[in-house]
Amino acid sequence: MAGAETPDLARAAESGGADLVEIGFPFSDPLADGPVIRRAAERALRAGMRTSACLECLRAVREAVAVPLVPMTYASLLEAYGWERFAADAHAAGADSLIVADLAVDAREELRRVQLVAPTSTDERIALAAERTDGWLYLVTVAGTTGARAELSPALAPLVERTRALTELPLYAGFGISTPEQAAAAAAIADGVVVGSAALHAAEDGPATLERFVAQLRGALA
Repeated sequence: MAGAETPDLARAAESGGADLVEIGFPFSDPLADGPVIRRAAERALRAGMRTSACLECLRAVREAVAVPLVPMTYASLLEAYGWERFAADAHAAGADSLIVADLAVDAREELRRVQLVAPTSTDERIALAAERTDGWLYLVTVAGTTGARAELSPALAPLVERTRALTELPLYAGFGISTPEQAAAAAAIADGVVVGSAALHAAEDGPATLERFVAQLRGALA
């Protein structure tokens, strides 16, 4: 989540072996997020992390790490800031792509972003998302919000199978992946994993804890 500590946390994630860092731009009603990310967003908003401050944070992170950076936020933030203005300013600050969690695949086609598909997505929607996504597809493993879960969603394997039949793009699985064991199981099916809530939970104890956690995930994927 964007904040004063984010550059140090991003550096720790990179040192632990992360291939990409997603940076949350906080929104007051994050519909896709569970309690850990909601709390992080609330803390960021209380600290004054509005859009301009988040873009400055992104710029600072870009100076700290070499891995790709992907801001993640919600459509209302872009609507308020200006769609084209946000895309241009985020790119100028160092963003390599963008995730807009609640923006439908057939909306704002001109906005290049990583598209999300879910177990409830039809084959038609998956094919459209693959056509319009920016580099890879984000596979939402559950029909619900983000957050740590006790086991890997059984919906992931059928979703990967359907999506692979429609595209050759890399498929990264997220939502609910929180342990090295779950990451290994997901990566055995998909091409990679996205870990949000569990990483934010580790980050609450500082960069060193986050680096160890990411290293554990990386080790499980070796």
